[in-house]
Amino acid sequence: MTDQYVLTLSSPDKQGIVHAVSSYLFITGCNIEDSQQFGDRDTGLFFMRVHFSAESPVTVEKLRASFAAVGDAFEMDWQIHLAEEPMRIVIMVSKFGHCLNDLLFRASIGALPVEIVAVVSNHRDFADLVSSYGIPFHHIPVTKENKPEAEARVLELVRAEDVELVVLARYMQVLSDDFCKQLSGRIINIHHSFLPSFKGAKPYHQAHARGVKLIGATAHYVTADLDEGPIIEQEVERVGHGVTPEQLVAVGRDVECQALARAVKWHAEHRILLNGRRTVVFD
Repeated sequence: MTDQYVLTLSSPDKQGIVHAVSSYLFITGCNIEDSQQFGDRDTGLFFMRVHFSAESPVTVEKLRASFAAVGDAFEMDWQIHLAEEPMRIVIMVSKFGHCLNDLLFRASIGALPVEIVAVVSNHRDFADLVSSYGIPFHHIPVTKENKPEAEARVLELVRAEDVELVVLARYMQVLSDDFCKQLSGRIINIHHSFLPSFKGAKPYHQAHARGVKLIGATAHYVTADLDEGPIIEQEVERVGHGVTPEQLVAVGRDVECQALARAVKWHAEHRILLNGRRTVVFD
């Protein structure tokens, strides 16, 4: 039986990395299916993603153990994953359900390589929707007084369910710095791309009042800096002068769903590598 694997790595850019990786895979009886790499001249870092296959007795545990020497030699930050293993994720949502509904449906038809192990919300609005997919729904209210306890419950859920990614599908709570740090590189958020121009309530109505012609959405990793984490994907759609504020909201929902779904898919397929405040996203 042939298993599929993905190796991702970043390291200081130097000669011999591609040769070392390909030689290692050849020696261990692996076959390269696809390989992509990028050298960033600005940061002096090299990034690589290799999709490869191997037959027994090769296992992911053996690969990780034997590749460590190559990784150490080139000061790599690397990971090896089973390519066909769905990523375990938790979705967090508040009162806007379009992104949640989209992710639930895509996952249910196999369009996203994920297993949604739970949905967490500070409201009960989508309990029935989530239950209709056979997914556990956790209502965790958040107030100023209980916020640390609420975040602790989410972190405990993440640990207990071996969750690899948390998706904020319009979760309208500011997360603490500690929460963000504990899940660094493992939280994706979505928001409209009007920031910083149109802040606060009803941003689409503010945009309409200014005659905005492009509606956009940004999916990014969450950091302690609010809405300023490394950008993964952005989607835009042009609108004309005749659209109403309500139509702008509808367009905004669509582009938010598209950008977030692509970001989750790429993360689950191990296509995204952090490059400081930016990302490298392999096709």
